[in-house]
This record gives sequence, C-alpha cells and structure tokens, in this order.
Amino acid sequence: MRPKIFVAREIFPEVVERLAVHFEVQSNQADDILSKAQLIDALRGKQGAFTTGGDRIDAEVLAACPDLKICANMAVGYNNFDLPAMTARGVLATNTPDVLTETTADFGFALMMATARRMSESEHFLRAGKWTKWSFDMFAGSDIHGATLGILGMGRIGQGIARRGALGFGMNVIYHNRSRLDAATEAQCKARYVSKEELLRSSDHLVLVLPYSPSAHHAIGAAELAMMKPTATLVNIARGGIVDDAALAQALAQKRIAAAGLDVFEGEPSVHPDLLTVPNVVLTPHIASASVPTRLAMANLAADNLIQFFSTGKALTPLNPEVLGG
Repeated sequence: MRPKIFVAREIFPEVVERLAVHFEVQSNQADDILSKAQLIDALRGKQGAFTTGGDRIDAEVLAACPDLKICANMAVGYNNFDLPAMTARGVLATNTPDVLTETTADFGFALMMATARRMSESEHFLRAGKWTKWSFDMFAGSDIHGATLGILGMGRIGQGIARRGALGFGMNVIYHNRSRLDAATEAQCKARYVSKEELLRSSDHLVLVLPYSPSAHHAIGAAELAMMKPTATLVNIARGGIVDDAALAQALAQKRIAAAGLDVFEGEPSVHPDLLTVPNVVLTPHIASASVPTRLAMANLAADNLIQFFSTGKALTPLNPEVLGG
C-alpha cells in the first residue's frame, strides 16, 4: 500500500505527476488558502506533506495528525515549522537550500539597485502623467558602484550578493553574522567582518539576508534605523518580522533613511498600511526566488525528499536529522 501525502498548495503539474508514481496524492491544485482546521482535515491519515512557507505545522496540527512522518517544505526558510514540536513527535522536516541561492542573490541585488535609483517611484510618476520636463535632480538617487554594501546574515545568499557587489560593481563589502566566515570565504567575497553597530553606521546600502528566529525578531527596529545614514537604503529579502515594518514606515516618511526595498513583510500577505503611503519604498510580493527554473528545482527537491524518505528512510536536506536515528 502506497503512502498517502498531501500537497498543500498548487505546484507544477509535472511534479504532482512525479509524486503520483510513488504516493496516493491529494493535491490542493485549486490553490485554496487553508485555515488551520482545513489543513488538519487534509493531513489526517496522511504520512507525508508537501508544504510551502505559508503552511504552519505546529504542535496542534501534529497532535491532530498522528500518522504524519515528514513535512517537505518548498522553501529554504522554515519558520512555518515548529521544529522542536516536530522533533518531539518524530516528524522529519526538510527544506530546499542551495537551489535558490543564485536566483535570490540576483533578485536581492536588483531590488537594491531599484531602491537606490528610485525606479519604482519614478515609474509611478511617469505613469501618472506627471513627467512634463527634464530637470537635473529629477529622481536623483545614489550610486551602487564604489559604495559600501552592508550585509546582515552571511550565508549562501549573502555571500552571493557580496560577490556581485565586490566583483561586479567595485563595492566595499562589510558584513555581520552570528559567526565570522573563514578567511578563505571572506577573501572570495572580498568582505570584511564588522560589528552590527558598525554595519548600521557605515553601510550605504544594507541588505538583510539572515534567517528568521525569535532572536532575530525586529533585528532592525527604530533604534537600528536611527544608526543608519540618512542617505542609506535598506533591503529586506530575508523574512518578515526581521524588520519592524511600522518603525521603518515612519523612518521613510521622515526621511531618516533614503529608501527601502522590501520583498517580505510582517504578517504577509498583509502589508503594513503605512508602507503603502510612502513613495520611497519598492515593494514586491515575496518573489526573490521566483524564476521558473528555480521554483521548479525547489519543487523537485521537496518531492525528492519525500520520495527518498519513504523509499530509503533518509532525506536529502533534513532539518532535524536526529529523528532519523543512526
């Protein structure tokens, strides 16, 4: 008898077909947003789940679904998982690292450039029919080349952004991380380790790429924004909740920093209403990894984790491998 799995959101049809070779698949290809009660109903009697970053797997869900053995997240982040609760229940959690690194770094750099050069603001101006003449300071922004690029969180994606900045644009790259990189990696990225305070005070363009955790909640709040240069830009491609969105909206409105670019938000898909009223912010709907090849690679890796687990008892990218035993 084949294991039963639930695919919680719409994914590529060819990936559903791959899964159907190995499992009895119930798939939410209608892409309905499920309440917790609906998610529990769908997961009852299932041994596996294919989840995305919006599908919360917590102690309540696990208690209601005792047959569940694995949740394969189609995301590198996993703050939708209560990992200690999953581990306590013996439920394996997996994610999709590496396959989205370069695509997300591309997007982070693009968002930084759009923010610095006021692209969104100027496009809205043009579309509104307000462009009637040239002027020397019309939407004059800040340079990328030769500027100081600050990176908070220096994992794979942060390193990718550092390489783009240093090697492609001659930027002075500084970073802060929970632990310092080894000397060889620093040299490859042409990046210098600094304290968080120095990072905030010295960056012309600050990019956030750190994983979300309770200790990282509001890592950038009013106090941190006050340390930044009034000419600086802030880009968040990490996770909502790392930035205090209300404090950021206020800092933008008061021009205490020049601009921001945000791909992630607290409580997304809701966006803090004050962020929608300030012109000096570029807003995108959590699409940093959204190229077709990368999203397909993410879906296939999540599927591979499910297939490997039920065929071999192992997984390619486990988050809590201790549940697998020896």
